[in-house]
Amino acid sequence: MFQAILTLLLLAGCAGLQTGHVELDRYAGCPEESAAALAANQSQLSSLSDTPTLFCALTVLRENLNPALRRSSLGSRLCLYLAEREADPEKREQLAAEGVGFAEIALAQGGEDDGAVHYYLATNLGLAIREHIVLAMDNLSRLEGEMKRALALSPDIDGGGPLRILGMLYLKAPAWPNGIGDHDQALELLEKAAKTHPEHPLNHLFYAQALWDEGDAVAQMQAKAEFKLGEQLLHSGAWGYSKQPWQQEFNDFRQECRTSGCEL
Repeated sequence: MFQAILTLLLLAGCAGLQTGHVELDRYAGCPEESAAALAANQSQLSSLSDTPTLFCALTVLRENLNPALRRSSLGSRLCLYLAEREADPEKREQLAAEGVGFAEIALAQGGEDDGAVHYYLATNLGLAIREHIVLAMDNLSRLEGEMKRALALSPDIDGGGPLRILGMLYLKAPAWPNGIGDHDQALELLEKAAKTHPEHPLNHLFYAQALWDEGDAVAQMQAKAEFKLGEQLLHSGAWGYSKQPWQQEFNDFRQECRTSGCEL
């Protein structure tokens, strides 16, 4: 019965999200690992881990109902790392939707005071719906609520991730009354992210975007400086599998800026 309840929770999640699991058969040679070993070693699993290692850990987690693991952010974190490097859009959305499901199980099992659970729920949800405008609009308030909870509980996770992502949500979302967009809040949050976690490249990139949207010459000069600093940090740091998609984000903003007549 407990297995059935968890399966329903995983698949219930958000209406409209992808259902079903990405098959892991290509990693059939995974080493035997117990739930206890996975729990003990979970801090070693990161965006720097290779894809087979992450898939093998996810396989163990899918097949094990260890309460401590189910209550943690591990499942949603693994899904996010894998989704971010998945080239196939459908599989990417399936992995992200599964990450939402793992986070919802964690909340149901007593993880509501763990900021990481809220953070990875929101980041997976954002990834799962980003190509679907109607779904994205329908889930704006949920994204905001989960990220606010993450910010209140764990503001420093992922190099200031809650500040960074909540700031971008306010920057890119439609403004009231159609959405939650708020440029002033976005600028405040992204400036704080860049100043409190200056080591993270995306904090500077996203702050640069908010500054550029200010429109005045002084802010745009500062935006160029932030962009340059962020790209330097990306090139010099050990960012593993995140490096390529983050570089694409820098490239996209550079191109966007170029169409309006500026050079970064």
